Amino acid sequence: MKKTTLFTALVLAVSLAFAQKKITTSATINFDASTSLDNLPKAENKTSIAAIDPAKGTVQFEATIKNFAFSNPMMQDHFNGKNWMNSDEFPKATFNGSITNPSAVNFTKDGTYKVNIEGVLTIRGKEGKVATPATVTIKEGAINVLAVFSIKLEDYGIDGAPITAGKVSKEPKISVSAELK
Repeated sequence: MKKTTLFTALVLAVSLAFAQKKITTSATINFDASTSLDNLPKAENKTSIAAIDPAKGTVQFEATIKNFAFSNPMMQDHFNGKNWMNSDEFPKATFNGSITNPSAVNFTKDGTYKVNIEGVLTIRGKEGKVATPATVTIKEGAINVLAVFSIKLEDYGIDGAPITAGKVSKEPKISVSAELK
């Protein structure tokens, strides 16, 4: 009886451990608002938090706004300022979503899978729906997620002279890359 109980508990513990959320604190988010007039509005944040729950198919990201690094320090100051991201009042951007076609990925088998992710992106306290294709790669238990999508700055209350003048794209490209273990 004790052996059966111990075996059952061990199988349950292993199953729960495998089904747990995978998390990283080193996801990379690239922000590219460059235009033909200016190729400098590009930033990278390598300290974003990402999580995926294989059992539920949920996907989450959180980025500290001040951790986006630009090649031009003045551009970084503008990005964090009140007229743009207002990072003192809104220090984080978040995404909460799910894989809409979870049967397209087998989290227990190495391979590359094409999925669709939908969810809510929150920037400056404003929420917007995002739907994007993504690639999920499973290799030796690690889950790699890559998604590329665009947003409309006006949907998040971001505007200004550089956008109107064409120096900053009205619809910057965002790419998210995370290795979750």
